[in-house]
Amino acid sequence: MLSVRLMRFGAKKKPSYRIVVMEAKSPRQGKVREFLGTYDPLSDPSEAKIDLEKAKAWLAKGARPSQTVQSLIDRAMKSASR
Repeated sequence: MLSVRLMRFGAKKKPSYRIVVMEAKSPRQGKVREFLGTYDPLSDPSEAKIDLEKAKAWLAKGARPSQTVQSLIDRAMKSASR
């Protein structure tokens, strides 16, 4: 089963994340199927850059997003529809 989730990068106490598609049982730094975007929680307000077309395609194929990624996608869709 595929999942859409965050992969942590950055220095200690300064995280940044990549939004990726990977196997659900693989480790956090495991093999990635596709890179969908980035998430920076430290900027004010937090900033997420997501390729919505790729994300929609993977979700249509059955990939399941984590709760955090789902909220980021929802937020990106709201801002894109404005």
